[in-house]
Amino acid sequence: MTDDNADAADADSGVDPDDEWVSQLREMRAEKDEFFASDPQSPLDPAHSDGFDGLDYFDPNPAYRVEADVTVHDDLETTELTVRNGTAERFHEVATLSFTVPTADGDAVEETLSALRAEGSRALFLPFRDKTTGQQTYDGGRYMDLHPKGDLADVDAVTLDFNLAYTPFCAFSDAFACPLPPTENWLDVAVPAGERTPDLE
Repeated sequence: MTDDNADAADADSGVDPDDEWVSQLREMRAEKDEFFASDPQSPLDPAHSDGFDGLDYFDPNPAYRVEADVTVHDDLETTELTVRNGTAERFHEVATLSFTVPTADGDAVEETLSALRAEGSRALFLPFRDKTTGQQTYDGGRYMDLHPKGDLADVDAVTLDFNLAYTPFCAFSDAFACPLPPTENWLDVAVPAGERTPDLE
């Protein structure tokens, strides 16, 4: 999408294209597209790289940038996630994130996501499915990563930006394995934000 087309799409959706958040999001998407197109570590199969002209994204939408209350688990439980193209992987269930997300008819619903952490990692891993999964987005679900500052126990809330939701690498190549979202992270609402189903034709 060209800058002019992006600005027009933002105007149609009521988003100010000059907003700093929108500008940063556009820049991050451009950098990721460049990585996919030219970096040796790109997950793209060489058969698809020549015709690649960027990932497909939903238009930026601040309505899907929500504040989530954080409930840290006193006792860390371990969960095993089924992995596409690989073996099961273990994660610690470290917190539950509670938030409100808009619906297509203008209402809002309360949802939760289990925040996971791999052994030795500080980042929170949020694999999820929603009502776009298998329709407008990858059928294996999408991911978000959070990097809270300081001790998570000292954090009351975090920002969940579904505009940053991304497709796991296994959607682009069988050489990659990706954990599938646990059932507690299956949302009952469509989240039309972030990356769409990859177009690899």
